[in-house]
Amino acid sequence: MKHLCGNLTFWDSNLTKHTDLPDLPACFQLSVLPWSPCIYLWLTSPFYILYLKRNNRGYIMMSILNRIKTVLGLILWIVCWTDLFSSFHEMSQNQSKPPIYFVTPLIVGMTMLLATFLIQYERLKGVQSSGVLFIFWTISVLCAIVPFRSKIIFLSALKDVLCFQNGVEDKLRFTTFYIYFGLTLIQLILSCFNEKPPLFSSVVTDPNSCPEITAGFLSKMTFWWFTSMAIKGYKSPLENKDLWSLNKQDSSELVVPNLLNEWEVEKSKPSVKEQAAFRKAGPDAEPNHVSVSPEEEEVLLSKRKEVRQPSFLRALLRAFGPYFLIGSAFKLLQDLITFVNPQLMLIDFTKQSNAPLWWGYSLAFMMFGTSLLQTLILHQHFQYCFVTGMRLRSGIIGAIYRKSLVITNEAKRSSTVGEVVNLMSVDAQRFMDLTTFLNMLWSAPLQIILALFFLWRNLGPSVLAGVAVMVLLIPFNAFIAMKTRTYQVEQMKHKDDRIKLMNEILNGIKVLKLYAWEVSFKEKILQIRQKELTVLRKTAYLSALSTMAWTSAPFMVALTTFAVYVTVDESNVLDAEKAFVSLSLFNILRFPLNMLPQVISSIVQASVSLKRIQDFLSHDELDPESVDRRNNASGNGADVVNGTFSWAKQDQATLDNINVMVPQGSLLAVVGHVGCGKTSLVSALLGEMEKQEGQISIRGSVAYVPQQAWIQNATLRDNILFGRPYVEQKYRCVLEACALTPDLEVLPGGDQTEIGEKGINLSGGQRQRVSLARALYSDADVYLLDDPLSAVDAHVAKHIFDKVIGPEGALKGKTRILVTHGISFLPQVDNILVMVDGRVSEMGSYQDLLKQNGAFAEFLRNYSLEDIIEDDEVTESPTEKKELKCFLVMSCVLCVLQVKFKVYWEYAKAVGPFLSLFICFLYGCQSASAIGANFWLSEWTNDAQHNRTQDQVSMRVGVYAALGISQGVLVMFSSFTLALGKIQAARKLHQTLLDNKFHTPQSFFDTTPIGRIINRFSKDIYVIDEVLPSTILMFLGTFFASVSTMIVIICSTPIFALVIGPLALIYVFVQRFYVATSRQLKRLESVSRSPIYSHFSETITGTSVIRAYGRNAAFVLMSDMKVDENQKSYYPGIVSNRWLGVRIEFIGNCIVLFAALFAVIGKDKLSPGLVGLSVSYALQVTMSLNWMVRMTSDLESNIVAVERVKEYSETQTEAPWIVKDKQPPPDWPPKGDVEFVDYSVRYREGLDLVLRNISLKVKGGEKIGIVGRTGAGKSSMTLCLFRLLEAADGEIVIDEVKISEIGLHDLRSKLTIIPQEPVLFSGTLRMNLDPFEKYSDEEVWKVLELSHLKKFVSNQTSKLELECSEGGENLSVGQRQLVCLARALLRKTRILVLDEATAAVDLETDDLIQSTIRTQFEDCTVFTIAHRLNTIMDYTRVLVLDKGQIAEFDTPTNLIAQKGIFYGMAKDAGLA
Repeated sequence: MKHLCGNLTFWDSNLTKHTDLPDLPACFQLSVLPWSPCIYLWLTSPFYILYLKRNNRGYIMMSILNRIKTVLGLILWIVCWTDLFSSFHEMSQNQSKPPIYFVTPLIVGMTMLLATFLIQYERLKGVQSSGVLFIFWTISVLCAIVPFRSKIIFLSALKDVLCFQNGVEDKLRFTTFYIYFGLTLIQLILSCFNEKPPLFSSVVTDPNSCPEITAGFLSKMTFWWFTSMAIKGYKSPLENKDLWSLNKQDSSELVVPNLLNEWEVEKSKPSVKEQAAFRKAGPDAEPNHVSVSPEEEEVLLSKRKEVRQPSFLRALLRAFGPYFLIGSAFKLLQDLITFVNPQLMLIDFTKQSNAPLWWGYSLAFMMFGTSLLQTLILHQHFQYCFVTGMRLRSGIIGAIYRKSLVITNEAKRSSTVGEVVNLMSVDAQRFMDLTTFLNMLWSAPLQIILALFFLWRNLGPSVLAGVAVMVLLIPFNAFIAMKTRTYQVEQMKHKDDRIKLMNEILNGIKVLKLYAWEVSFKEKILQIRQKELTVLRKTAYLSALSTMAWTSAPFMVALTTFAVYVTVDESNVLDAEKAFVSLSLFNILRFPLNMLPQVISSIVQASVSLKRIQDFLSHDELDPESVDRRNNASGNGADVVNGTFSWAKQDQATLDNINVMVPQGSLLAVVGHVGCGKTSLVSALLGEMEKQEGQISIRGSVAYVPQQAWIQNATLRDNILFGRPYVEQKYRCVLEACALTPDLEVLPGGDQTEIGEKGINLSGGQRQRVSLARALYSDADVYLLDDPLSAVDAHVAKHIFDKVIGPEGALKGKTRILVTHGISFLPQVDNILVMVDGRVSEMGSYQDLLKQNGAFAEFLRNYSLEDIIEDDEVTESPTEKKELKCFLVMSCVLCVLQVKFKVYWEYAKAVGPFLSLFICFLYGCQSASAIGANFWLSEWTNDAQHNRTQDQVSMRVGVYAALGISQGVLVMFSSFTLALGKIQAARKLHQTLLDNKFHTPQSFFDTTPIGRIINRFSKDIYVIDEVLPSTILMFLGTFFASVSTMIVIICSTPIFALVIGPLALIYVFVQRFYVATSRQLKRLESVSRSPIYSHFSETITGTSVIRAYGRNAAFVLMSDMKVDENQKSYYPGIVSNRWLGVRIEFIGNCIVLFAALFAVIGKDKLSPGLVGLSVSYALQVTMSLNWMVRMTSDLESNIVAVERVKEYSETQTEAPWIVKDKQPPPDWPPKGDVEFVDYSVRYREGLDLVLRNISLKVKGGEKIGIVGRTGAGKSSMTLCLFRLLEAADGEIVIDEVKISEIGLHDLRSKLTIIPQEPVLFSGTLRMNLDPFEKYSDEEVWKVLELSHLKKFVSNQTSKLELECSEGGENLSVGQRQLVCLARALLRKTRILVLDEATAAVDLETDDLIQSTIRTQFEDCTVFTIAHRLNTIMDYTRVLVLDKGQIAEFDTPTNLIAQKGIFYGMAKDAGLA
């Protein structure tokens, strides 16, 4: 420095520190100050220019602002070089100046040129506001303030000394400096303003673009650009149209391909590290010339095992790593700045009585400045992390979705729909959560090391005692975390069981009501719930322990450190500075120490997720080449030559040696028994099966109608068009042909009716016809129809066959392959293919096969009587459907209410009002003891000043310890009581919800989507069990922490009370804005999240249809759009947290500033201990203020769960199950007489009557058949007997007992029904037959024998304990029907209602059921709702219903003679 400055001084502490009017020496002012902005700019600009080169955003037109900036930059360069040239000029005048006068202007001048260059370069690259230059101008102005001030001081001093005759000796440099200062200040102000957006950027084209793109640097740092949305959300509830569009670089169309490319690169790398010898196995292996010993062979094989799996992690890192690293850089900066504040504490200043006041002020403002900087940097880091997380999720969901469209059936079998949806929701979410903490992996150790270093400087080796306590707490916390983890897994298991059972119960609620089985199932649910609560209680106790450890850790550490420090050495005195600086360092230490275990555990979780996702993405894909789609030479529409197919590579073949040729334009029918491989053949033609040998070729495009119609959640028209353009004429013809025109008149919105998921609001027949219409509209070359006629009524089936499939239908001339059960159509087809056990047994025309007299002829002879299969799946009336529609549309009406105080009171009541008050009281005590301990510490440190330390050490340590430990105990107590309260509340709320749902009438379940009820039992109960209590715990904690901070500061500096008012106002203001907006955003986010998953599970169930029609790309696009739609509301949600954070922390920083300022002002009255106390409390306050807002908002979001559960616990209930004084005698009904007296019924209030004034008498033992067209009220009659529908008028009498007066269970347990759709529950077969365990095993076996299931059950290893899967999936439909028959036989009551099952059962099974019923229920009254008339031709009487009234009621022979409605129906069925 000496060389540069000559004889100017560089540093002089008398001039700077120990004076009332500080100033910096001349050399320092000439060198360090002007150089620092220059050094900064030269260091950053190379990286910055490189960055701009890569990210070009288009080009900005030259504007006035830009011109002014450029001109000012050039003038600044001229000003600096004027200085330089004047120095040269003086040199030539022989006034020698030190070299610094040449070096500094040269450097500064060059830098100004660089800045001017950057201004223009940024304009060309489309940067609207530059952070780099903003920081540069800020540093320049800050550094120029000091010389500015000293020049003014110098002038005023001159003025006093001389009468200002000869003025300033260096006028030029004075002038240039003032110009320089003025211009940099103007540049700083100008750089706060924004340029116009670049030409052709999305801002110009997009009407609702995100203001972030155009926001200036300051606005981005403080998230000011978000304010508009906060205000909008505060004024009125946000809607989807208020959301900004997603930034291009966060959208799926960029993120997903980027990730998939990296993954492809990863997969295409050579997979085997070391090529080792492969040996041929089997008898035909060539003899090896060199005999290989078994050991060597082992080695060779083990070498082969090192196959390098493609790593999904590497792909993720390459795709998202670079962006994430920017966030990490911010984190590093923030960590370093964190440690500045404790070093700046004012205690040192208050101790020195003669210290100049400006010291204190500058310390206070420096604390404020560093805190502010820390806030801004921290939130930038979070922003980068969260955006990375968001992109990760988009990428992963996109990759999984694309994969799920192409995986093989084998792979699909290994991961169920639920599991894959889980990959999307849970596992992608885990990654998202991990990104926020990932930086803690390196940042936590760094913070720990830094904190220990400063502590060691402060207290020496005694720190080790405190650290030892911290380290000991780590295994304690880790142990608790491990335990909690195992409990959590256990609890998840119970919860899954409970939800699964609940789901089944709700799906089969009708059956439960009909059988009066509610009690048994309710018991099962409560048993699981009890287990769940037991685990919950254990978890709660553990978390109470860990809360105690977490709150008292800093205290224990401080206690041990201080105690050791004072006792180790007599000369160690604990003064305020040591105590409070150490305290705030310990507080910094607490966070990383606690975070580390958490981060590690979430990394472990994410690695499990990673493995699952990687396994899924590595599944085999279907071979697109397995079916030859090119036009084959044979001229056939479809060929299979020597085909052998299986569902998975290693399975045995399902189809064996198949040879099929379908001539172009012909109709082939495929027939055979249930399970002989008809559907498999169709799948093979679609390329869905593993081709083991042979070849398939199909000529042209394919349309496919699956056996179970796949309907999208879209309008009816969209379902039929399926992405093809709408042509009015063609569309009308298709509807006509598929008999859909009459249905459209019934649907409320015509073909614009929104269809619920899985086609919930269409009957089975309608679904099947829509599926057929889709195929017909697609106008393909080859049609694969998998039993499309089974689900529709007989006359409709005939219509469709004639109009669509048959020789005269719309499809004539196309190649058609029709799988069918219906025999009546067979004479009209070109060829028939008969399948038996996966082989083609015979093939030919109808006449040929009859002549051959083979399996087919036999099949026909048995069943030609049972000519036609009819179906009527519609159990609800058409009006019923309308209602449901309105419900579907209305369903997501969003409750935007501020959560009312009433709900909090409901929860407090569930916890127990007294307990709630007691919990708050405990929290108050605990805060009081914490404050007490710290006040005591400040008293203790004041001993140091009055030199009365030694005599009181043990007393001081003792009281300090007592206060601190009592705080720990109180914390534990309050956590325990909170745990007790939460379990009580959880039990109560679930119990009332469950009770109510079992007592709710059937009509509620018909109008409410099951998903919504399940949601109450899963999501909302989960929130009440786990989320809400922890939110309340955090809320109480932070609330009391914030209050105690205020109390402490006001006690030490009472003047602080003045500032609290305004700060609190701002705080409440920001908080209201944030809570309002963030709640709306959360709501929008969760509303837009479910479509992603429902669209996904819908896609998975329909992959074969989507692939057959070649619509993969369109569906991928739909999924991407749904994800983007969700991210659109998620992104402002993240930003709202940052926005809040910056503002709240600013308030916190103000508190620090004022606490420090008032401490400086009242310096003479305050002891150093009190100053330390108030400032160290103030430093902690930002954290608690921030959390308090978050917790208030979470509390408001989560308490809604209580409201929703409450709402469903208070729906209206059905009649009581048992009416004590009206119980019928145990052997009732003895005869089985049934009488309807003037009976009318409607489905629900406000709907039309379904049955009108019905009167009839039935004697015990009569067999009554009930027939009628769809919607005539057949099913309603049976529902009335069971009182699932309550009478609107009139009554039903069974054996002299009016059924409306007795309890529902008394009634329902005395009637038996075999429902149309067989419902089984998961559990053992035994439980499905007899849930109350009333009957002996012998009785059960006897019943199984009668229902023809004995052979099947006794062949199973577990016999009666055979596990039925959910919905009885592991039994065939026919077997399920037989199980229902067995149930009926077991109950054997006087009255049997048989809602005849149809399509599902092949003709043989049907015969079995009918004959069993005839023999076993000989003396009972039987009501049969018939679809096939031949089953009831021998009944006593037949009741014909028409439009809810009795049309005819007589014996079958009489009715046929009358030539009325019944005669017409019998004639249709070929029976008359």
